[in-house]
Parts: sequence; structure tokens; C-alpha cells
Amino acid sequence: MTETALTVHQVARPHGFPTAEHFAFVESPRPEPEVGSALVENLYWSVDPYHRELMDGGFVLGEALEGRTIGRVVASRTPELAEGEIVFHRQGWRTHAVVTPEDVRRLPRFDGVPLTAFLSVLGGTGLTAYVGLTRIARLQEGEDLFVSGAAGGVGTATARFARLLGAGRLVGSAGSAEKVAHLVRDVGFDAAFDYHEGPASDLLGKAAPDGIDVFVDNVGGEQLAAAVGALREFGRIVRVGTISQYNTPGATQPRFNHADIVEKSIRMEGFLVRNYRDVQDELQEFAVPHLQSGALVLDETVVDGFENIVDAFLGMLRGRNTGKIIVRAARP
Repeated sequence: MTETALTVHQVARPHGFPTAEHFAFVESPRPEPEVGSALVENLYWSVDPYHRELMDGGFVLGEALEGRTIGRVVASRTPELAEGEIVFHRQGWRTHAVVTPEDVRRLPRFDGVPLTAFLSVLGGTGLTAYVGLTRIARLQEGEDLFVSGAAGGVGTATARFARLLGAGRLVGSAGSAEKVAHLVRDVGFDAAFDYHEGPASDLLGKAAPDGIDVFVDNVGGEQLAAAVGALREFGRIVRVGTISQYNTPGATQPRFNHADIVEKSIRMEGFLVRNYRDVQDELQEFAVPHLQSGALVLDETVVDGFENIVDAFLGMLRGRNTGKIIVRAARP
């Protein structure tokens, strides 16, 4: 165990895309736990699109960034946290964290399921996809689905879960020809398109000529407008995120025919996954057997080294990952 600790602080507010200059690595002595707490040496970190939104005001400048993290207890002054125990916490972008038993969730171990799954399909990413399908869309067997931002963590998890839940045709959008090929070849989409190649309404019309029942929206903007036009009667829109606005907050948003919402009885609903933490056990009961059988595959991009966490985050915003992006300690 090292004698020093590193944290990542946000030091300035971005205008548009953030850069490495908006962050600083801060070195300090390794913290020591007080009575009732424990020291965790972190092993895996999640970088997520919502971090970009928080950079505009949610994060306090000059303090360590919040985030989902998995670590090992290396020193304990509480009987409730044993040394060697693996825990999940949200103290974020730092190599070491002092936690109390109330700060952490003890992670179960399932044969054949790697720890990274608790940051991807068994973590907030997977919970977002699962809640979106089962609680918001209430997906029915045979229904056709369109997913925007389909090559990201939530997008790939949504497709994997939808297939296991009996969805019909799966259509996705992504930002490159390589990702489009990956979605069809590896993830299980029936069709996909590169949203750079033309108007979203035309591209979606070609990929789903008979329309869709459910739209899981990670992007917003033009693709949301296209989906409203493609939805059938009683269609549902699940609003997960608005990536298209994160780095262009003043951009004009495309219009759609608001009459479609009424005439086709379309329902649009957004949600925050933190309000559905009670679904976590259900998610595990659903997903773990499929992970163990191989029916559910992890879609992950793993970056080695905490010193690369900022680059991993910036790369995710530029679409350089497929699936959930996770940073791994050099020697987990």
C-alpha cells in the first residue's frame, strides 16, 4: 500500500467540451481511518456522462469528484468492515477513501462474475437500463425498440436486457461506422445507423420502416424528434439522458410534431436511477444467472491506471469507448 494518495479535483468550469486543464491531480499523505471508519484502497472507478452535467455547477471546485467506485478495505477501525472486504462507495475519483459502514455497500461474489460487472450491468448503468425497460417503458414481449447512443454503457445494456426480455426488432444509433458494425455484429441489434450520415428521421425510417413501440433516449435532440414520428400508437419514450446538449447548452433543439403525442397516445417519461435503488436486488436476480450462463455479455472498455482517469472521461465524451468505460488500478 502506497504512503501517498491521489485525488482528482475540478478546478474550472468548462464552456463546451471540457479539457484536461479543467482538472488537477492532487497528492496528499495517505489518510488514516478514525474510530468507526475504515480505509479503502480503490480498485475500479466509473466515469459517466452525468459527470459532465455536474461539471457545470454540481461539483464544488477544488474538491475531489464524486463517482461510483469499488475498493478493498485495507485498514479498519470498525468491526463492521473487515480488512480485505470488497465494497462499493461513491467517494469517487481518488486512490484511497475513508468510509463508514453507512457509506458503503458490501458486494456479493457470484461465481464467474467479475467485479467490473458491479459498475456496468449490475451497477448504476445496468440499473438504469433495467428500470427504463421494466418500470418506465414496461416493455412487452415482441415490441420493437429504438435506442439512441446505443454503443455506450446504458445503450448496450438496454439492448442486452431487451433481448432477454423478449423484445422484437432492435434498432440503435451510434457515432461511427465502426460502432454501427459492432452493434449489429456483437451486441445483437437488428439494424443500426450512424447519425452523422443524414437526417435522423430518414435514417430511422430506413432502419425501422414499420415503426417502433419504445424509444430509449440517451441523446435527445434530432433523434428524439425522429422517434416521435416513428412511434406507433401507445408508444413510450424513456428519457435517460441528453448527451447532445451536454457540451452545447445553447444549441437550438429540433422541433417535432406535438400533435403526435396526443394523436398516437405517446407517453414520455424521464427518471433518475437513484430513485429506484430498491430494484437493485431484482436486477441481480435477473442478470446474474444470464451472466453465468453466457447469455448476457459484459460490454466494457477498461482503461488501466488511475492516472488515466481524466483521459478516460474525456474520451468517453468524444465517443471513444464501446459499452461501459471503467478505470482499473494498475495492480487491482
